[in-house]
Amino acid sequence: MSRVVRRFRPGWLVAAGLAAAIVAAPSGGATRPVTAGVVVIETSLGFERASAAGTGMVLTSSGRVLTNNHVIRGATTIRVVDPGTRRTYPARVLGYSVSADVALLQLGGGAGLPTVTPGNSSKTRVGQLVTAVGNTGGAGRLKASAGQITDVAQTISARDDAGDVERLTGLIETDAALQPGDSGGPLLDGGRTVLGMDTAASRSFVFQDGGGVGYAIPINRALLIARQIAAGRGSATVHIGATAFLGVQVQPSASSGTAGALVADVVPSSPAERAGLVAGDMIVSVNGRTLPTSTALRLALLQRKPGDRIRLGWLDQFGGRHAATVKLASGPPQ
Repeated sequence: MSRVVRRFRPGWLVAAGLAAAIVAAPSGGATRPVTAGVVVIETSLGFERASAAGTGMVLTSSGRVLTNNHVIRGATTIRVVDPGTRRTYPARVLGYSVSADVALLQLGGGAGLPTVTPGNSSKTRVGQLVTAVGNTGGAGRLKASAGQITDVAQTISARDDAGDVERLTGLIETDAALQPGDSGGPLLDGGRTVLGMDTAASRSFVFQDGGGVGYAIPINRALLIARQIAAGRGSATVHIGATAFLGVQVQPSASSGTAGALVADVVPSSPAERAGLVAGDMIVSVNGRTLPTSTALRLALLQRKPGDRIRLGWLDQFGGRHAATVKLASGPPQ
């Protein structure tokens, strides 16, 4: 089954279900707290003049944290709070996968942190009782919602304002009420082991027909990507380290049918502005290779590093051709 999701620019998360219950261990359940190893993520979106909130799972006592990519997308600064101690840590992005919606962070000064306990998501079954934990409402406090697995191997599509479409496959479906801020938190089984990473709706990831249904990325898959990031092995779908930054906001190509990335806005003092790009220009090539869509520009930049030089070709609003060599800066994750 395939469901449709729409992505907008990052910001405060929007509703994806019913209100979550205050964290409490179900009677007769395991003694390990449902909040063990779960942290709150707060981001500043400097180019959006906004902020966002989400959840993360601590994988190592030294402070490696797993979360959704859409939680940290566009973040110029990331702060992680341990709700148990109220200690705050700065975080940097080790890497991420846009297509899999997975990101791995490293906390500054992290040591001796409690961690989550991964389970085996291949054994997830319909009807299994689960608990979703997250930073519900972006309030900075962890809450939990009980439910069950309603389906497995589900597919959803995500669309953003630039027309990019990502498909997340093999997802766990649950009726546990995922809420604003729950993204990146754990979906736990009765033994408090993690079956999946909750993927709740946000301004950058909105369920169009969710109807209170929530989804989680199987933990086996999420950890496979996290290990790849930790090992520094980049690929066509996994970006390692800092993100190259051109400094343009693009939108789908104009109705004229011209291939390329239509520039909607240019960040002041960015490499794009220094090259002479302005809103209304159409970027048509990178290093001599034609860009068929705005998606192609994003993918081209994901393969670069800050400090790399690229040759841009573009058309102005009057059809004039321009070209410049641009040194990419460091910017927020995509």
